[in-house]
Amino acid sequence: MRILIKNGRLADGSGRSLFPADVVIEGERLACIGPVGREGDFDRVIEAEGLVVAPGFIDTHSHSDLAVLLNPVLEPKLCQGITTEVLGQDGISLAPLPVEYVSPWRKNLAGLDGDSDRIDWTYKTTGGYLQLLEQNGVGLNEAYLVPHGNVRMEAMGLDNRPPTALELERMQDIVRRELEAGAFGLSSGLIYMPCAYAGRQELVSLCQVVAGYDGVFVVHQRSEADTVLESMEEILDIGRQSGVKVHFSHFKICGVKNWRYLEPMLNLLDKAAREGIRVSFDQYPYAAGSTMLGVILPPWAHDGGTDKLLGRLQDREARRRMIRDIEQGLPGWDNFWDFAGPDQIYVTSVKTAANRDLVGKNLVEIAGLRGKNVYDAAFDLLNEEGNAVGMVDFYGKEDQVIRILQRPEQNVCTDGLLGGKPHPRVYGSFPKVLGQYVREEQVLTLEAAVRKMTGKPAEAFGLRERGLLKPGYFADVVIFNPGTVRDRGTYIEPAQYPAGIEYVFVNGGLALDNGRPTGKLSGKVLRK
Repeated sequence: MRILIKNGRLADGSGRSLFPADVVIEGERLACIGPVGREGDFDRVIEAEGLVVAPGFIDTHSHSDLAVLLNPVLEPKLCQGITTEVLGQDGISLAPLPVEYVSPWRKNLAGLDGDSDRIDWTYKTTGGYLQLLEQNGVGLNEAYLVPHGNVRMEAMGLDNRPPTALELERMQDIVRRELEAGAFGLSSGLIYMPCAYAGRQELVSLCQVVAGYDGVFVVHQRSEADTVLESMEEILDIGRQSGVKVHFSHFKICGVKNWRYLEPMLNLLDKAAREGIRVSFDQYPYAAGSTMLGVILPPWAHDGGTDKLLGRLQDREARRRMIRDIEQGLPGWDNFWDFAGPDQIYVTSVKTAANRDLVGKNLVEIAGLRGKNVYDAAFDLLNEEGNAVGMVDFYGKEDQVIRILQRPEQNVCTDGLLGGKPHPRVYGSFPKVLGQYVREEQVLTLEAAVRKMTGKPAEAFGLRERGLLKPGYFADVVIFNPGTVRDRGTYIEPAQYPAGIEYVFVNGGLALDNGRPTGKLSGKVLRK
C-alpha cells in the first residue's frame, strides 16, 4: 500500500517548529517527507489541511498485559493516538511465570492487570509470553520490561526476606535470560509485594545486569509521600552504583502535608543531571492516581502472597494490628489512608457480581452501604474479592501537575488500568495534554508536547526507528485536529473516547480512520 498524507503541518517528534509537508507511507515505513507532485500513484490520499501530523504516541507505562490478549485492538489506547506501549510495569506482570506459581500469582496480579480463564497461563517465560502475543496478534506495538517481582518469585518464592547469595545469582541469571528474549529493561514496584521486600543492594545487583544491555530501570519508588526524598535518593544511588538508566514511574507527590517536597524533589533531579546519572520519568496528567486497593494495607499483611493475606483478613487480631499500623503509620510505608483519606479512595473494579454496586463509591460510602465501620468495610471487600479490587485515589493539585509536566525529564503516559470503571487517564491522557495544557492553558508548546509523547520516550526506552517522522522509520503516525483535540472522560463517566484524533497508522496499517477503529492488527511485538 502507498498512502499520501497531504497538506498537513508536521510535528515530527524532535521538538522543532511545525512545518508544512506531505508524508508518503509505503508498506510499513515512511518513504518520503516533503512536497509530492502527483497523486495518481497512491492507494489512499488523506487530506490533512488544518490538521497536525505527528509520530504515533508512546505510552511508557501501560497495564494492558492481559487485556491485549483478550482485545488486541485496545480501542481506549488507539483512539487517543497511542501506537506503542510498554508492558511489564511495577515489577508485577505476566512473565516470567513458573507453572507452580500460576495460581497465587494470578491473585496477586488481578488488582492491576485483571484475571481471565480465557488464556493459557503456561507460557512460563518472557519469550513464551511474547510469542503468545504474536500468535494472538496485536493492534499496537508492544514492548516489555522484566518485572522484578516475577524474577524474585521464580528465584526464591514470595517470602519477605533477603535473597541468599545463590538466590541473588539466580535472579541475575533470570534477568539476563529475559533481556535476551527481548525485554527493554527491568521494572520494580517497591510498594508491591514481593518487590517491596528487596533491599538496595539486591536492586543494584540486578540493575548491573540491565546496564550491561543498555536497558532501563523503570521503578515505582518506595514512597511518593512522606519519605519521597529518601526514596528518590535510593533510586538515584542505584543508578549511580550500577550505571543503569533510571526512569521513575508516574512521578508525583502525594498528600497535602507533603506538597512542600516538590521543590526538593526537582532539586534532586537537577543534582542527578549534574552528576551524569541518566534520569527520565513519565507522568499521567491528573491529580488523582489508580492502583489496586490492597495497597491500603500495611506491607506485612501481604507476606507470602494473596492466600496468606486473605487468611489475615479473616483473623480479628490481624485486623486490629492492621488498623493500629494504619492509624499510627509505619516507617517508609506510603499510607494511602493518611495522604488520601478513605473519603478520597474510590473503588473502580471488583471481580464478583455481589459487590458490583460498590464500583464508583468511596470507602466511607461503602461503609455506610454495608452498615460497617470503614476499616471492616474495606477489609471485608478485599477478602470477598480475593484482593482483586481496583481503586482511584485523589492526592495532588493542578499546579504540581503542570510543574512536573514542564520538566525536561518528563514524558506522557496513561498508567491505565483497563478493568471496571477506570481512571479517565485510560481514555484521555494524551489528548488532555494537547487540549488543556497546550491549547487552553498554553503551559507547553504543541511541538514540545508532541516530543514528550514521541521522540523523548523512544530515546528513554531505546525504541529504535520510532518516535520521529523520518524517512525509513516505521510508519507509526497520528493525525489530529489541534483546535478540537481534548479528553472527554470524567471520574464519574471515564469510559469516553477523546475528540480530535482523526487517523492513526500503526506500521503503515490504518488502525483509526476518521476517528473510527478499523480493527486492523498491524502492531508488532518489539524486542530490544
